[in-house]
Amino acid sequence: MVVEDNPPVKLKGVGDGFWITLDPSMPESILKEDLVKLFERLRHLAINARVVIDIGGAKGYDGLVQNLSSFLKTRFDVGIVTTPPEKRSIPVERIRQRDLNRGWTSHRSEVLMLRGRVRSGQKIEAKKHVLITGDVNPGAQITAGGDILVMGRLLGHVHAGYPKNATAIILALDFRPSQVQIGEYVVSDLDAQKTDRVEFASVVNEGILVQDYLGVNPFGRLPWPEVV
Repeated sequence: MVVEDNPPVKLKGVGDGFWITLDPSMPESILKEDLVKLFERLRHLAINARVVIDIGGAKGYDGLVQNLSSFLKTRFDVGIVTTPPEKRSIPVERIRQRDLNRGWTSHRSEVLMLRGRVRSGQKIEAKKHVLITGDVNPGAQITAGGDILVMGRLLGHVHAGYPKNATAIILALDFRPSQVQIGEYVVSDLDAQKTDRVEFASVVNEGILVQDYLGVNPFGRLPWPEVV
């Protein structure tokens, strides 16, 4: 006996009805033959049952679906025959507006990575490290238990090493934050100017010092990769 690995028609019970998944590229006669085999087993269960015909989102088969719907109603007295409801997608603009009105809090992952602009009034919180590929506007707040790395312009309030980790660093391609805090050390009068250097802040001699990343290379002291 030959068993088809992928039959053109599949049937399963769903709630008070049945869900038919079929291959619309097959000849209509073949599909009807398979439907007869499946529905004859159901007998009285098919009467007035709700039926969904699912062709997997294929286009241009409205006539086929209508013919099969009429066939099932006439041959097996099924009830309402429909196609799967369209999945609702959230418009991009609504997603952006939703993100503007909220912040992000991550306590599951060790690293929170975000892409895009962090705007004024938004708050970012992470258990450990934060990596942002974008800008941080004035008025935005970022708090992390570990390092904060901004692959863009940093102009907001940042607190790395929360609450008392003084070994954390804050790095940005354009380093001009309005306030910096690392562990318990705070400075808000950096008077940073735009430069062509990648800069980072760290705690040095009981104070916060901003230095050239390439010149100091704060990660160069690590002898091998570490899981953080």
